Amino acid sequence: MQPETLNHLAAGPGRTFRPLWARVLRVRRETHDTWTLTLDTGGPFAFAPGQFNMLYVPGVGEVPISISGDPTSPGPLVHTLRAVGAVTRALCSLKPGDLVGVRGPFGTPWPVDRAEGLDVVIVAGGIGLAPLRPALYYLLRRREWYGKIVLLYGARSPRDLLYRRELERWRGRFDLVVEVTVDHADPSWRGHVGVVTRLIPEVSFDPWNTLALVCGPEIMMRFTAQALLDRKVPPENLYLSLERNMQCGVGLCGHCQLGPFFVCKDGPVFAYPRVAPFLGKREV
Repeated sequence: MQPETLNHLAAGPGRTFRPLWARVLRVRRETHDTWTLTLDTGGPFAFAPGQFNMLYVPGVGEVPISISGDPTSPGPLVHTLRAVGAVTRALCSLKPGDLVGVRGPFGTPWPVDRAEGLDVVIVAGGIGLAPLRPALYYLLRRREWYGKIVLLYGARSPRDLLYRRELERWRGRFDLVVEVTVDHADPSWRGHVGVVTRLIPEVSFDPWNTLALVCGPEIMMRFTAQALLDRKVPPENLYLSLERNMQCGVGLCGHCQLGPFFVCKDGPVFAYPRVAPFLGKREV
């Protein structure tokens, strides 16, 4: 496929099922098993924080990956992904100039429009920081609209931390509280040790006037939600991103069904009261 055939995403019939072709601009290794792909879609690619795309590798398959770039910038499309299966390993093995099929964007976004005038607490576990990064970009671009902004991030070990240079820049801001913890420290680590939920009682925010955004492993989100509720954050102000088992992106295959919901179509971002009865139940 020649460069001039790259097409930009257009609204209208067929965008759900027909991928556009994007050219790989950069592949950056984040950790021992995680990479960030920067893609040229041939034009602006509009998305909302929290949405995802279906990325397709010819001859291998496609997989849902959250968009992890800046939603306020018309620049290239950015995805951070972990190599855990055939498709994600193929994606992480791409080189600049290779082509990737892109379908999307799909899914419900983080309710950043509801956050005006409120404190915002963002809690990320592991690669869950990637779907939350666009929300943080959005908030920081409009910093004067919000109260306190807090980022709590936990990973298994220091080598599993995403966006390390960016984390350092964020920690240097006077208008953003950033706390990072790891489950297992190495001799060079000087930060918090323990699960991310331990940070929640230690940070200052106005719980009754807080919007909380949470993404990470499902067990981490369950305990994080309870810790935030214990701090008196209203349940309706607590949002989780559930990205389990998505395959088609449009609610047809049924693999991501969660009770009455299809995660790819009704989510992946849900208000906590909608999904609380189904969390931790494998049979739903």
